[in-house]
Amino acid sequence: MVHNGIEYGMMQAIAEGFDLLEATANSASPASEKFDLKLDAIADAWRSSSVISSWLIDLAAAALNSDPELSAFAGRIEDSGEGRWMLHDAIESNIPTPALASALFARYQSRRGNGFGNQLISAMRMGFGGHKEFPGRT
Repeated sequence: MVHNGIEYGMMQAIAEGFDLLEATANSASPASEKFDLKLDAIADAWRSSSVISSWLIDLAAAALNSDPELSAFAGRIEDSGEGRWMLHDAIESNIPTPALASALFARYQSRRGNGFGNQLISAMRMGFGGHKEFPGRT
């Protein structure tokens, strides 16, 4: 249960970073403020030459290499319940877990509006557990 809560937090942090990179590359900003970022290449670089290298980064890189726009994913992120249980236990034990709570709440938010980061989390979840999106499910 705690493992899954940590997993939620790690995926959320990776997704938020890539969401920022994707927004910078595709913003309506003037050309002088835009960067031609290759998110798949960035993910590949992070796989082996970064302090955040991990299986989740490997999954993100695989997803971005396969489909840079992540068009196969709507970004609707389900939760399997472990994050809820972990947060409940943290509350009952008076242990603050703000990063893990935020990651769980981000999953709830994804069901109301989607972004590139949510699409990346969906892709990572499909990569490690075959978790499919369920459109329309809350």
